[in-house]
Amino acid sequence: MIILATNDDGVRSPGLRMLATCLGELGEVYVVAPDRNRSAIGHALTLDQPLRAEEIKPKVFAVNGTPTDCVNLGIHGLLPKRPDLVVSGINLGSNLGDDITYSGTVCAALEATLMGLPSFAISLDTRKFTDDQLQVATLFAQDLAVKILKNGLPAETFLNVNVPGGTCRGATLTRQGKRRYGEGVVTNIDPRGRKYYWIGGAGVGFEDIPGSDCNAIDDGLISVTPLHANMTDDNAYRDIERWSFDCVKVED
Repeated sequence: MIILATNDDGVRSPGLRMLATCLGELGEVYVVAPDRNRSAIGHALTLDQPLRAEEIKPKVFAVNGTPTDCVNLGIHGLLPKRPDLVVSGINLGSNLGDDITYSGTVCAALEATLMGLPSFAISLDTRKFTDDQLQVATLFAQDLAVKILKNGLPAETFLNVNVPGGTCRGATLTRQGKRRYGEGVVTNIDPRGRKYYWIGGAGVGFEDIPGSDCNAIDDGLISVTPLHANMTDDNAYRDIERWSFDCVKVED
């Protein structure tokens, strides 16, 4: 049994270290993760420069790339064979609702799914890890890994897991919710009188949608959301297929 663990917070994150330790009770764990924090980098792949992987400890590799790069390198170059499971996390901070489109943590799991491997991402809704929080998250990750290895996952499906930072009242299956980001850009002036900008400076809320991942975390529940790699909207497809599309023909 070989498990690949990765994240977007960087190879030295305590969340990743605890995750790898708990998964080590199930099989042989390889850690392939960015050499620094690469949060909010989404599904980016490095194509304009060479990648380097430094084995900083046995079976622990620091990569000068993105979480998606790490999954690619792990599967195609660093591991002795294809892993049985890919797990991404434990992320510092939740990845709820629309966050999944930005999250390197979630997109690492997506990349594994595109390669035909079972995977899940796990995040902890906190600004600073505590031992108690990490224990809850790691035990849940371990139990979920066992379930996936035993039962498998539907084709092109992976799981996005979020763990509450406060008291955990249980776990529930959820749907992707909806974030409210507000005014996301902060403008200021540097000491030389030039403007600079920070993206994501405003507070984040969510829409009250029963059964959503956002509501689950707000209720103190671990959220487990099945996500699909194929993003085709079948309802929209049925509506739009009635349209008539015209294209301009160019004479040779």
